[in-house]
Amino acid sequence: MHIDTTDERSLQRAGIRLTAVRLLIWHQVRNTFSDAFTLADLECRLPTVDRSTLFRTLGLLTDAHLLHTIDDGSGMQKYCVCEHDDTRCCEGHVHLTCRVCHHTFCLTGVTIPHVPLPEGFVPEDTEYVVKGLCAQCSNVRS
Repeated sequence: MHIDTTDERSLQRAGIRLTAVRLLIWHQVRNTFSDAFTLADLECRLPTVDRSTLFRTLGLLTDAHLLHTIDDGSGMQKYCVCEHDDTRCCEGHVHLTCRVCHHTFCLTGVTIPHVPLPEGFVPEDTEYVVKGLCAQCSNVRS
């Protein structure tokens, strides 16, 4: 597998110390998953890398705003590559989750709508997940 310099530069800009395993994981994540993925998905792609190393690296990439996490109600933490190598990635956007195949999609161009909050309430995190059937699963049911 060829790791290009783009992978190295994005990790360096994020302040992440380069190691062969981190580069391998970041390369795999950036080049394999176009939508949300789980730790188990990544394990299938990198079976020789220890699960705890994968988990710690996903956390590091999330803390560096190279990935963002999604709580889609499935009970499994999902991750998605950020479009920008900075905190703008994590600005609220809408996610879609299929109830049949459990695939989760990021709609990065669709921001979470404004919700008027009661006085004194201080929001700390916002998730906006639309649940339904993806195009593939809705065609199967038709």
